[in-house]
Amino acid sequence: MLGSRLRRAGYRHQRRHVWQSILSVLGIALGVAVVMAVGLANQSTSRAFQITMEQISGRVTHQLIAGSSGLPEQLFTDLRLQLPDLPSAPVVEGVVRIGDEQLTLLGLDPLSERPFRNLMPTGTTGVLKQLLTGDDGVLISAYSARRLGVAEGERITLNIGGTSQQAQILALFGQPEEAALDGVLVTDIAVAQTLLQRFGSLDRIDLALDNTQAARLRAWLPPGVRLVETKRRTAAMADMSQAFQTNLTAMSLLALLVGGFLIYNTATFSVLQRRRQFGIMRLLGATRGEVFRAILAEQMLIGLLGTLVGMGAGILLARELLWLVTRTINDLYFALTVSQLDLSPQILLTGTLLGLVTTFIAACVPAWEATRSNPQSVNRRSVIERRSHRALPWLLLTGVAGMIGGVLLVQASERSLLMGFAALFCFIMGYCLLVPTLVPPLARLLQYPLKWLFGTIGRLASRGIDATLSRTGPAIAALTLAIAATIGMGIMVESFRDTVGQWLAQTVQGDIYVTAPHSASKRASAPLPEGLLEQVRALPGVADLSSGRHVTLEGEKGPVSLLAIGLSSGSYRGFHFKGETLPDLWERFSSGNLVLISEPYAYHNRLRVGDSLALLSPDGLVDFTVGGIFFDYGSDRGLVIMPREHYARLWHDDQITTLGIYLQPDQPTEHLLTRIKQLAGQFERPLQVRANREILAQSLEIFDRTFTITRVLRLLVIAVAFVGILSAMMALQLERAREHAILRATGLTPGQLLGQVILQTLLMGLMAALLAMPLGWLMAEILIHVINLRAFGWSMPSQLSPTILVEAVGFALIAALLAGLYPSLRMARTRPALALREE
Repeated sequence: MLGSRLRRAGYRHQRRHVWQSILSVLGIALGVAVVMAVGLANQSTSRAFQITMEQISGRVTHQLIAGSSGLPEQLFTDLRLQLPDLPSAPVVEGVVRIGDEQLTLLGLDPLSERPFRNLMPTGTTGVLKQLLTGDDGVLISAYSARRLGVAEGERITLNIGGTSQQAQILALFGQPEEAALDGVLVTDIAVAQTLLQRFGSLDRIDLALDNTQAARLRAWLPPGVRLVETKRRTAAMADMSQAFQTNLTAMSLLALLVGGFLIYNTATFSVLQRRRQFGIMRLLGATRGEVFRAILAEQMLIGLLGTLVGMGAGILLARELLWLVTRTINDLYFALTVSQLDLSPQILLTGTLLGLVTTFIAACVPAWEATRSNPQSVNRRSVIERRSHRALPWLLLTGVAGMIGGVLLVQASERSLLMGFAALFCFIMGYCLLVPTLVPPLARLLQYPLKWLFGTIGRLASRGIDATLSRTGPAIAALTLAIAATIGMGIMVESFRDTVGQWLAQTVQGDIYVTAPHSASKRASAPLPEGLLEQVRALPGVADLSSGRHVTLEGEKGPVSLLAIGLSSGSYRGFHFKGETLPDLWERFSSGNLVLISEPYAYHNRLRVGDSLALLSPDGLVDFTVGGIFFDYGSDRGLVIMPREHYARLWHDDQITTLGIYLQPDQPTEHLLTRIKQLAGQFERPLQVRANREILAQSLEIFDRTFTITRVLRLLVIAVAFVGILSAMMALQLERAREHAILRATGLTPGQLLGQVILQTLLMGLMAALLAMPLGWLMAEILIHVINLRAFGWSMPSQLSPTILVEAVGFALIAALLAGLYPSLRMARTRPALALREE
């Protein structure tokens, strides 16, 4: 009976304070929505990559691969003649564009494809004949055709390596609703070789082998060719973006953590507002368990509503985040087309459970606190506040223990990214528990300046915060967490941006650079035309040249990004090494005895100066010694550098990818830039000719684009926090109606009350901002020196920008002001007699 009365009383309370319930639902909904959106976007990209690889790989178990120049066609012929019982199929793969859309062109042999894939047309001999005999026929999935607005029989323009090529869509494959091979064009292998200008070479040979056949094939293989397992290679590619996706997930959980503080605040204020009601119910015979269950049921209902709203909002938000995640993966890792959101039941269930579990944990503490109250003393404010102050030492010990636990996790976890995030959350939770213990001394410290500035009103504002610690403590802690999150992420992004800017300024030493705009090959950047280097060298005003060839080779642990460079006299200044290097570094490097590796490559492969590194050349594996480890922020996959002459001799490839031009002193850049553009315009393939400053600006633009999603998540965390603080502070001020009425009755004017309430909320915002600065700096240090290093292999100095701190203080004060404005106006207009009247 009493249990049902408690539930009815709780329903009436929520109905009378509907705005508080709405804000609570909105807060947890935003937290769940951010987690759901990031999870669905990550799941969609991972699933699209997995399905595409499965469709392309089919029943392939192994692949034959080689270096940047690929496999000679003769190898496939020899394989078929000498080992005819081994199922094999040649593949040529490249990158093409239709408008702004990037697609993968897959060249296959229709006569060898049957044991592996079902991408070739069946039952339509006319299409198969056209594919084999034509010189520009392609197949495209029905889903891609519908999305791109093209149809069967239509002629399309492909941008391949900066040049336009015509092709005809012979047929569509798959169903219009199947997005498995979205972004893939299929054609005959000879057509692909013609379009990609890859005559006589293959990218790989696909095979379906058992262990015995694989061992027999390895014994037959010539030097320079490697047999790899398809699953291992696909997993290595998928792992490239895993750290990036893990970072997004962790930041989304931060939004949910702020939402959890909101639920805690809501439940706490709900209990405080009804402490007299609970006391009466306890005196009438209600048990502790009934009170606990009633409070928990109310908050779980709020959590359920917030979770359901958050699920819907998360799906909508995921559609917007999907293209940001896909664009970043395309910029940093590999070509991927994702146009369909994968509504994974697992992600939906995870988001639901996270919302409900967060609500349960956050609501348990105030519900348990309500059951501990003595029925005779629940209406005594002093009893609650004394209990809150007595809990401060325990909060201090627990908070310190949490932060020490974070330090121990960092030390013990070594390279684990997940443990690094666990340590970060230990620091956050530990510090948030310390905040209530720091509020009283901070309030007493600010009491005298405020009294000097505002008189009695200032003293009342500061003392009121300490006197109502059970209510002000959680509100300040929640706002502290939100502001600290914005400070931490802001310092991390700004430090990274400044470091990248300095690195670019140091690395890009040339005055003018010439490159090809796009590459049709996934193994090498587009080469420059032959003879260009000599023509540029002959131009008056050119002092020196540097050249480079960017390719992807095979190492013992998978693909290796390599830059073969011909250094100019000024290029040496572009290297900034981490730690010591081997003696006579540049002399031994020029002779080809040493290679240089980037910091990310050294970190991920656990290499040090003096270690050996094996790379696959046409003549087999070649061992190199690591001469030095240089800082590089161009890719988290890492980079290996060797002399171009040595690379050309070992890999039989003397092409160049990029050309750096150093001008003579006092030579105007614009004149020579125009002359080189005219020279580049003489070639059939378009070339990019850019000045140093243009490259720096474009590189920072790409950096900003990469961190767009980080900024979006930061704004979402702020949105969750603002809703939480608005709810907490409004409830705080309205719950103090009786206290404000007493002040009015003792002579305080409406204007003075308005000023006192606004000043107190501003003071709480200022306290939160001051307390958030150490936590924000600590979060930034962990993000920079632990998370980024473990995820991407980059190390960088942290740089504290005063602008970020000013923005944080401004946000805290504005949030506090807006949150306290409505209740202060309401209290100032309420007659004291009404506020003092017993309910």
